[in-house]
Amino acid sequence: MQLNIDDVDFKSDGLVPVIVQDATSKDVLMLAYANREALQLTIQTGKAWFWSRSRKRLWMKGEESGNVQYVKDVLVDCDSDALIYMVESSGPACHTGNRTCFHNRLIR
Repeated sequence: MQLNIDDVDFKSDGLVPVIVQDATSKDVLMLAYANREALQLTIQTGKAWFWSRSRKRLWMKGEESGNVQYVKDVLVDCDSDALIYMVESSGPACHTGNRTCFHNRLIR
């Protein structure tokens, strides 16, 4: 089924969680949040845009690091309250320089 931006359930804070996944390897790269404007910019530009909860502003992945994520597809979950950006990256996803933000293992 194909949906449009009006079908996305932006919660009371106006945000939707976005899982970023490598389009080729299917590795999960990061988790971020998008508001309506960030999602619109992502669709319009083909680059990953998000809403920074800490800085309270829009940001494009790679605007500082140069590690841009080119969005190949946007998937919406069955409840329309979470997204996956399928991307090709020009560099690491994590600000630490790791390919993925999920590089730490929880002690069991």
